[in-house]
This record gives sequence, C-alpha cells and structure tokens, in this order.
Amino acid sequence: MSEHDTEKSEHSGSIFGLIWRWRAIIGAGVIVITAIFAGRVVWEQQREGVVRNADSLLTADRIEVIGVPPWVTTDLKWQALRNASLDMPLPLDAPDLERQLARAFDMHPWVSRVERVETSHPAAAVVRVICREPVAMVRVEGGLLAVDQETILLPSDDFTAESAAEYPVVDGVSTSPRGPVGSPWGDPAVGEAVSLITTLAPEADTFGLIECRRVPKEGTAGNWWELVGSDKLVVLFGSAPGKAVSGEPSAAQKIVRLGKLVARHTRGESVDDTDLTKTR
Repeated sequence: MSEHDTEKSEHSGSIFGLIWRWRAIIGAGVIVITAIFAGRVVWEQQREGVVRNADSLLTADRIEVIGVPPWVTTDLKWQALRNASLDMPLPLDAPDLERQLARAFDMHPWVSRVERVETSHPAAAVVRVICREPVAMVRVEGGLLAVDQETILLPSDDFTAESAAEYPVVDGVSTSPRGPVGSPWGDPAVGEAVSLITTLAPEADTFGLIECRRVPKEGTAGNWWELVGSDKLVVLFGSAPGKAVSGEPSAAQKIVRLGKLVARHTRGESVDDTDLTKTR
C-alpha cells in the first residue's frame, strides 16, 4: 500500500475523515447560522425604529368618531375616509393631518359640522361630529326621501320602511331634489312643510301627525297645508309659519286651536270645525 493510500485510510477512519467528507454541508450550515445571527443583530438594531415608525402612522382602525346618532346605520367613518380618497396610513407629523380629517368628515352628507379633531401619539385620532337629524320624508315618484330641518337631502340607504314610517310625510311636492345627497332640496314648498312640521313639535306628537299635505290655496297664490293625524283626523292648517296672509290667524293662534281640537277629539267628542284658517 502506498503512502498516499495509508494517509487516505487514516482520514477515513477518524472524526477528521467524517468532517472532511461532510465539509460542504457543514460549511453551508455555518453560513446559515451566521446569517441568522447577523439578521437577529440587525433586527435588534432596527426594531426600535420600526416600532417608532408604526406608532407614527395613522390607520383607519385608530380613528374614533364621536357623535354618530342611532339613525345613522351605515359605517360613517369608512364612507367618509373612502369618499375623501385619503391615502392611508397617514403620517402623524403631517402639518395638515387634522385639517384633512376634518374635511373628509365634513364632506359626508350626514355630518352637519365637525366640532373638533384631536390626534395623539402613538398614532390615534378622535373626530367629534354633529350629525343632521331627519325630520320628514318627502314623497316622490317611487318612494320617500328624507330631509332635515334645513331641507338637506339625507342618505336613503340608512332607512328601512319601518324607520321611515317614524317621520311625517310631506305630500303634494311636485319637484325632485336639485342636487345630490347632502345638499338642499331647492323647493320653497319643501321648506314650508318642514318649517310647519318643526314648529308643531311637540304638539305633532299629541296629534299623531303622519302627513303634511299641500293643497291649493283659495283665491291667491301660495300654499296651504293639511295635517293628517294617525287616526285619519284631517285639519286644514293653512299657510306655513311666516307665510300667513292678511286676515289669516297667526301660526301661534292656529297651534293653540289645534291643541284644543286634538284634546276634544281624544276625549271622543265630535269635531266638526277643523279649518284653522278662519278667524274666530
């Protein structure tokens, strides 16, 4: 046996021989372990910065909206952020962050105004809003549309047939809204009806007002309004508040008479004179 063969045999029969044979695999393992260790060292060095960056980025789930009433059934926050096309997440140190958030919510048709926007660190925001309140449903071809006391058209998707029935219906209006949801109806007749409905409260609850109906006005231009109660009692109120003509009782006088009339009707007494436009 040659000297070379003897050396090879010795390597093969020892631990060094095993290492020699598995040297490629062992070398790869060392590289992997080294890479893992180096990666951990780098992560430990960068972790604080990564966490700090996350704490400085405002996401939608860290925005709290206060002031959303129960009649708003859709996700107002999600809709406001989506419609404003805000590119989330937003840097907390952006100089106009609070203005961006205020503008996004102020554009939503349910929001009357944004009271305040507060941001804090770690990234979070609180948006306080005042929402519009529906006061009536206006009957149009194909259904009912909700309006607030300023005749602002409200989102229809938030109303079911049952919830819409909780509000008085304005009937006899021949126009459609002139603008999109969140804008005024644009018809003075709708304004008159809404003014009458809001002026009648809380008497409207006692009366059980279910409909405010536009009727032709005798002799002159303008609108008269009939009130329909829940038990089908119909009362001619006449001109809306502030629209009374010469010789017509004031809205305050009419409301007093309406209260007495309803009280008599509730007691089961016969009610014949339901025309409040006549002086007495």
